[in-house]
Amino acid sequence: MTDAKAKIQDIITKNDVVLFMKGTKLAPQCGFSSRVAGVLNFMGVEFADVNVLEDADIRQGIKDFSDWPTIPQLYVKAEFVGGCDIITEMTLNGEMDQLLEANGVAFNKEAADKIREANA
Repeated sequence: MTDAKAKIQDIITKNDVVLFMKGTKLAPQCGFSSRVAGVLNFMGVEFADVNVLEDADIRQGIKDFSDWPTIPQLYVKAEFVGGCDIITEMTLNGEMDQLLEANGVAFNKEAADKIREANA
């Protein structure tokens, strides 16, 4: 196991929800990362953010780890969920609520409903 892979495994094991992103949850540095972090923040989801711009090994390592070519990448309970388009779709169709509930991750259901109403 490479150092990057071991580090990624450690991060996703120790945190219920992890977003590998460009920038941080308070200062995203790309539109896609900003959208996913914004959704999670708005829904009140506690999540760890990993800025891939700070570590080239992690930046490439996460793509290899998930076999997914783009960033951001969301993990819930150490399982890869998807990138921006998938997270957006799951939020709008209610699957994100179900995933969070099934994994015992707290979130604001009212906020999730507001996102859906605004995008209906």
